[in-house]
Amino acid sequence: MNEPTQVAGKADRELSAIGAILSALDGLDGESIQRVMDYVFNRLSISRPPIVSGSGILSLPPAQVSGVGTVTSSRQVSIKDLKDEKQPDSSNQMAAIVAFYLAEVAPEHERRGTITSQDIEKYFKQARFALPKKIAMTLPNATAAGYLDSAGSGTYKLNPVGYNLVAHGLPRIQGSSSKRK
Repeated sequence: MNEPTQVAGKADRELSAIGAILSALDGLDGESIQRVMDYVFNRLSISRPPIVSGSGILSLPPAQVSGVGTVTSSRQVSIKDLKDEKQPDSSNQMAAIVAFYLAEVAPEHERRGTITSQDIEKYFKQARFALPKKIAMTLPNATAAGYLDSAGSGTYKLNPVGYNLVAHGLPRIQGSSSKRK
């Protein structure tokens, strides 16, 4: 078999597989489809990452964040992608973005509900966001700003105010509220 025929055969098999999957899902409601897809991804050991549209807008499954962008292509969202989309004005806002990222967006093996000062340094660097002069004060300051709650022993977690800031409040539109330095 020559190469063009092999490529065409592979494409035909892929299209057949897609057709079979779509036929199998036909008639199921959204929740049922989600359960089936979750099972298949889990069974095949494939992580189902959040996805980014071609325009760079973050898009998460509706169960995680509603009304945040649209889906057009699949790739893992990085902390830099999220920072670039949300355009934080301060270290406090960036700390909330890091907490949101770790709780909602990061690959499954990185996800967790709390953050530490070590996370601030690591993820600020990955996002190419300027490190604060006193990294150890970033999380207490974000807590004082109302975005995080203390979880004890130097750990913090995103609270509803911080979640809503990241999911719905950023980026801030010029003129809608004063920007803080």
